[in-house]
Parts: sequence; C-alpha cells; structure tokens
Amino acid sequence: MQFVSRAQWGATPPRSDWRYVDGTRGVKIHYEGTAVPSDLPADHSRCAGRVRAIQAAHLADRNEGWIDIAYTAVVCPHGHVFEGRGAHHQTGANGGASLNRDHYAVCAMVGDSGLTEPTEAMLHGLRDAVEWLQRDGGAGPEIKGHRDGYATSCPGGPLYAWVQSGAPRPGGAPAVQPPAPQQPTGPDWPGVYLRATTHHEAARIWQQRMRDRGWPIDVDGWFGPASAEVARRFQEDCTTHGWPLSADGIVGPATWKASWERPVS
Repeated sequence: MQFVSRAQWGATPPRSDWRYVDGTRGVKIHYEGTAVPSDLPADHSRCAGRVRAIQAAHLADRNEGWIDIAYTAVVCPHGHVFEGRGAHHQTGANGGASLNRDHYAVCAMVGDSGLTEPTEAMLHGLRDAVEWLQRDGGAGPEIKGHRDGYATSCPGGPLYAWVQSGAPRPGGAPAVQPPAPQQPTGPDWPGVYLRATTHHEAARIWQQRMRDRGWPIDVDGWFGPASAEVARRFQEDCTTHGWPLSADGIVGPATWKASWERPVS
C-alpha cells in the first residue's frame, strides 16, 4: 500500500478529539461528487493539495459542523491512500450518527464531471484502503456505496458498479473475504464488580484486555473514573453492534464476558 500519513500531506489538526470506534461492519466507498480535473491522473504532485482542499472545505462547512476531513481515507488516481481520520476513528461522511458508527468512509478522487472513471491504480488503492481498515481498524467484510442506506448518488455510477461487482482488484476475481478471526473465550468472571474506586487484580486483567482491543486505558489495577468511562463507551458500542449491555460503566459478568467474546466488527 502506498500510504500517505496526515503529516506527509500536511493535514490541519482536528478541532476536537475524534470519536473512538472499536470496529465497524465494513467500509463505504465515496466520490467527491463535484468536478474533478480530467488531467489529474497525469500529475500526482497535485493530489496532496487536493486532499488539503477537501479538508479545508469540510472544516469551513458550518452546516455539517465537521471537526476534520470527514473521510477515513482518500485515494488518488495514482493509487496512493491518504490518511484522513484514520483507523479506529468514527467517520463523519456517511450521513448520520449510526451510519458513521457502522462503516468507515473511503473517498476516491473522481467526481460527477471531468474525471468520472476510476483508474486501475485507484481501484488497487481502494482495495488497499479497505484491507488496511480490515487489518488494523477492526472493519468487517462489508464493502458498500455511500448510497446504500442514505439518499445520495454517491459514489457515482462507475464506482458503484465496481462495488456491486464485489470490489475486485483490476484483472482479478472478486476478493474473497477472510474468515472472521477466532475470538478468545477469556478468563472466568472473577466475582468482583468493577466500579469507580475499585482496586483489584481483576481490574488490571480487564484493563489489559481493553488495551489489547485498542481502547485508550491505563493498566494499573485501579478502576477509577477513566476506566469507568471506557467501560460505559464499550457497553454502548456493544449495544450498537447487537450485544445489548447496560451502559452503566460497571464491569459485571455480562460486560466481562463481552470484553473477550464480542467480535471486533
């Protein structure tokens, strides 16, 4: 993958912290939806500036109130994957809170006029972005278009046809989705309810598990307010993805079990 980090393309820092997501059901493909110069494939030196322009436009949009570029990543005609909000950060591009939680958003540099057909390099880059998010961002197997679940023409006819064909790499068969990883069963619940101000070895075990899942948490054996907030957010995320839990910030038997057994998807 030809990855371009935020620092490399000159991103402006977000206005506030991104919302963390443990994982998603998959990735939705977008296009710019405006005119894109038809000669852009001839000059890769213009692509970083185009990503900066997309971010600036999003930050200036008072109606949306975006804190950053809305996309998880942007792919240029040369197949480079420009990091947007990045893995484990909720997108702002899919059209609503639940839609943004359920899928990452990857935008291709094609539009509704000018450059409307994705290049082969771009299709490879889109596959690279999807596979990166599956590997490092907890993305599930779904690859959809922005229009799936939201009233829009995005990602345009050519890209949506590619999505509907299984999002194959050029010259190859549709990608076969990897099997879901085996989820560890984890240790038995220790019989201790972890709530704010609990200090116990069980707290350390649970904190380490959450750290391994990608949650920002100190592993110190003290279940203080910060750990309780992580527990509450994890419970909300579980409920969103079909593992209903009470969002009380207390780790009891059900939350302990889900911490090991709930798939990252």
